[in-house]
Amino acid sequence: MPPSTSGASAGVLPLEGVASDTSVDEPDVDLGPTQRPRVEFPPPPPVEKHGPARIVAMCNQKGGVGKTTSTINLGAALAEYGRRVLLVDFDPQGALSVGLGLNPHDLEMSIYNILMDDRLKAADILQKTPINGMDLLPANIDLSAAEIQLVTEVGREQALGRVLRPLIPHYDVVLIDCQPSLGLLTVNALTAADGVIVPLECEYFALRGVALLQETIEKVRDRLNPRLEIEGLLATMYDSRTVHGREVLSRLIEAFDERVFHTVVGRTVRFPETTVAGMPITSFAPSSPGAKAYKQLAREVLARWK
Repeated sequence: MPPSTSGASAGVLPLEGVASDTSVDEPDVDLGPTQRPRVEFPPPPPVEKHGPARIVAMCNQKGGVGKTTSTINLGAALAEYGRRVLLVDFDPQGALSVGLGLNPHDLEMSIYNILMDDRLKAADILQKTPINGMDLLPANIDLSAAEIQLVTEVGREQALGRVLRPLIPHYDVVLIDCQPSLGLLTVNALTAADGVIVPLECEYFALRGVALLQETIEKVRDRLNPRLEIEGLLATMYDSRTVHGREVLSRLIEAFDERVFHTVVGRTVRFPETTVAGMPITSFAPSSPGAKAYKQLAREVLARWK
């Protein structure tokens, strides 16, 4: 078992990459001990040529764990490091689109139309974002109908993969923001993906759903997509001031070890503000601990892909 996390312990290194800014001017702070060694992830070298893209599904059937926030800000951080990034809103709630300044109700076409009409191409709905090098395939409530309509289609689990295939040569990374369920839309995302990142709130009930998600991932790997792998578990909404938060993080590391990213994203008042602004935190508040955490996550993700 990990050592007690009720206070700092001599000789134990602090968590690397934890960010928390509960007030606007709060500085970076040392947020508690862990048995894991400190790991520094250097800035990645520039890419000599772009593509083909690695497709990553941001997936957790539990809602409110930071999937959309992590998709936007990881994508923005990767773009800042010179990668061409495509974000795919695959949640009928359209939160990813809203978080990048779009009104889903104003969309004439969304990813739903591309899924259901073979005559349309992804380029027909591609949206530029405020971040240079990062594009978006938007979604709105129409996407909820796709789950029903695809049931009778041949190869229904490969529908998203067919949409993304022509885009893969033009990007370095594709991030899919999945809906909070394990239905047909999520299975489509997992079938199209090379890997899965699981944002996980540092809360006990969030841990309980990981086993069910792992079972789904294993079924998709066995039956539909043998290349699928778990990239890592991302601890989000961490608050070192609570015993519960520290204990959950310790249990997560104990259970999954190196599958847990060293980067940990803390609670911050800035994330809701960025949603209102329609901007990633890396642009809205680039010196904030939240922005620093996602930039480190981008470096860690790229280091794992070497």
